[in-house]
Amino acid sequence: MRHFNPLQLHEYLSELSNSEIAPLLLDVREPWEFVYCNIEGSVLIPMGQLASKLETLEAEIDHEREIIMICHHGIRSRQMGYYMEQAGFKNITNLDGGVEQWAEDIDKTMKRY
Repeated sequence: MRHFNPLQLHEYLSELSNSEIAPLLLDVREPWEFVYCNIEGSVLIPMGQLASKLETLEAEIDHEREIIMICHHGIRSRQMGYYMEQAGFKNITNLDGGVEQWAEDIDKTMKRY
């Protein structure tokens, strides 16, 4: 699993060309957390539901597609990233520091909790 801090992820996303397939920004927090604040373009699948949604994910996205795992501080997302790798996904990146660090480094208008 690769790891990005918010500055690295922001730069990486900014450098993607229009022809490249954007990574899936997968937020594994709880719904109330996601509603409170989230990184634009991210998709919510709470940690407790990821296993039951894995079959759907496998059908919808290529195992080679990059998935950026996101949570509040980067701990839950790292755990779920390892889980995704065990399920056969090959291109997993964890957002170290999570949305908390993203709010501090990138989007200072983002609500924090």
